[in-house]
Amino acid sequence: MGRIREIDFEELTPEQKRVYKEIAKSRQGTVRGPFAIWIRNPKLAERASGLGDSLRIEGKLDKRLFELMVLVIARQWTAQYEWYAHENTALENGLSLKVVNALREGLVPEFERDDERLIYEIVTELGESKTIGPKTYDRAVAELGEDLLIELITAAGYYTMVAMVLNAFEAAVPGGSQPLSKATKT
Repeated sequence: MGRIREIDFEELTPEQKRVYKEIAKSRQGTVRGPFAIWIRNPKLAERASGLGDSLRIEGKLDKRLFELMVLVIARQWTAQYEWYAHENTALENGLSLKVVNALREGLVPEFERDDERLIYEIVTELGESKTIGPKTYDRAVAELGEDLLIELITAAGYYTMVAMVLNAFEAAVPGGSQPLSKATKT
């Protein structure tokens, strides 16, 4: 159980109900995780959902790489719900089970694809040093281009915000599972 009680749909204000229905459209009909927290402030929930949708659904970053980025962020923050919500999607979009398992264990994966290694290195370096060094930046621009790099960094920031909200309010994972150990080795 999380720190904040989930609000039943019937308890929501008319504005919260409107936003809830909008959020549910792009999330398999459910409003869980950070959105179940943000719904208390419908304007915030609506705008956060809009940004998330523009990155997750409308973004140009390959879905496999997008989901890799999310899993790296979830592992960095030990964000249980974020991992739960994205692990299967990552696998469905072509991320290998070997890479997913290594990330879950906090290990540096043995990548078979250079684009995955690049995404991992960018997001990891940004998370650890709070910036991207010149070599990584130049390589990222050369391989992704400026526009896609901007999208990637914005998405990493968004999912870092999501991880912070989930962890601060101890958002519960359905079934009570804890897919990530507390300690990381990366």
